[in-house]
Amino acid sequence: MKKVITYNVNGIRSAMSKGWLDWVKTVSPDIICLQEIKAQAEQLNLDDFANAGYKHNYWYSAQKKGYSGVAILSKAKPDHIEYGCGFNDEEGRVLRADYGDVSVISVYMPSGTSGDERQAFKMKWVANFQKYIDKLKKTRPNLIIAGDYNICHKPIDIHNPISNANSSGFLPEEREWLDGFMKSGFTDSLRQFNKEAHQYTWWSFRANSRANNKGWRIDYHLVSEPMAKALKRAVIMPEAKHSDHCPMLIEVDF
Repeated sequence: MKKVITYNVNGIRSAMSKGWLDWVKTVSPDIICLQEIKAQAEQLNLDDFANAGYKHNYWYSAQKKGYSGVAILSKAKPDHIEYGCGFNDEEGRVLRADYGDVSVISVYMPSGTSGDERQAFKMKWVANFQKYIDKLKKTRPNLIIAGDYNICHKPIDIHNPISNANSSGFLPEEREWLDGFMKSGFTDSLRQFNKEAHQYTWWSFRANSRANNKGWRIDYHLVSEPMAKALKRAVIMPEAKHSDHCPMLIEVDF
């Protein structure tokens, strides 16, 4: 049984200053997928992660300093690491680790909140990601795609679906894309175990949103259909407060 966590840390150095590594040692996942690390590997003391049990740590940073970036921290050494996905790799959004016949991907999908130009970029990016995954599945059918998708799937996944109907992250075309992506052969791991409302992974820093649980569920572990039966547990961990996101954990048999 493996414990896999996904966590948008909104800056790994910021999260570490809030006791993130102590939390990691307590939860002790086998694999940690990070998003929005906002750091280059040379800006970090990698011994900190090794000493916490993750001597196999892989960083894929954006070329722009202090922006985006993903990482995978692992107790066991992966057989192979794949950096990037062949498009927009300068933004450091996709990192893959292969363990036998299972691949774990840390993904940080773009946000469109800064305006029309980035929203158009986001829609092009997700379309390209679908093509990338469709091709990858032919040789690596057992996929766990963990990360920040920056899209809420259904009204149940957002605190106020009516007032957010025209908000990036809950636009009809974004939700349609995510729905189609899931229908292309992926299970939303949380919803396999938990159909309840008010299950959120991100809260605005404004208006005491987190204390009032006025959030969005935009972080997912999507697992390919051959892996779905191997899922044993999936939970959101809102008690972890090192970021404006919280982590999500799955237990999966591989």
